Amino acid sequence: MKPVTINRSLIRGMVISILSGLFLLGAGDTTVYVTNSGSKYHRETCTSLSRSKIAVSLEDALTSGYEACAVCKPPVPSQGGVLPAKTSPPRKSLYRINKTHLTESSQGEIARMVPGEVVGHVDGDTLRVRIPNPPPELKTIETIRMLGVDTPETVHPHKPVERFGKEASDFTKARLLGKPVYLAFDWELRDRYGRLLAYLYTPDGCCFNAALIQEGYGYAYVSYTFHFIEEFKTLEQAARKGKRGLWGDP
Repeated sequence: MKPVTINRSLIRGMVISILSGLFLLGAGDTTVYVTNSGSKYHRETCTSLSRSKIAVSLEDALTSGYEACAVCKPPVPSQGGVLPAKTSPPRKSLYRINKTHLTESSQGEIARMVPGEVVGHVDGDTLRVRIPNPPPELKTIETIRMLGVDTPETVHPHKPVERFGKEASDFTKARLLGKPVYLAFDWELRDRYGRLLAYLYTPDGCCFNAALIQEGYGYAYVSYTFHFIEEFKTLEQAARKGKRGLWGDP
């Protein structure tokens, strides 16, 4: 019988591959932290998280292009490892309202929208949303500026808090923080600050952008065109006439 020749390099490569796979299979259970605008992911105690801290899985951080912080040294995939295929639903393409024939925001089809969860609150018209398995154009964590609506300022660096700003901010926070939402888009995908421009829909099919105007928490933002501009102007006129929210008596 011929002696068996052991290929030590081959065995070593197989062991490394198995260990890498085991590490990455647990990546979805490992929590790391990202900031609203940074490109790194961190440990929970990292000093880089002083202004904002958003929890995501290590797997989502890696697939969204975040790199490990060089200061706090969070977990990293083993050298040569490849992330396992995600088992979440297939990526959705962007649902562009401007390419539809909808005449009212209530006609939006949430089954075609990108699902997400509100994980952070900025003010009445701006939120942070986590998007599992995002389409190529989007990131796992996005700052959303709602299309077609402008609420009174509460966090502007050069303006004081405006009348009814806190009420609008509190209304949005109470209704959406920690809740599922669905995202639809229009002509422009982002504003000059890199924020994602979107219509936010709740699971019952309500367009929250329209609801803010209808309840008197914001103005129809007509400085830039958008698909539902005529509807939103009509909603503002009705809120003014009904003296709802910011249109009521001081």
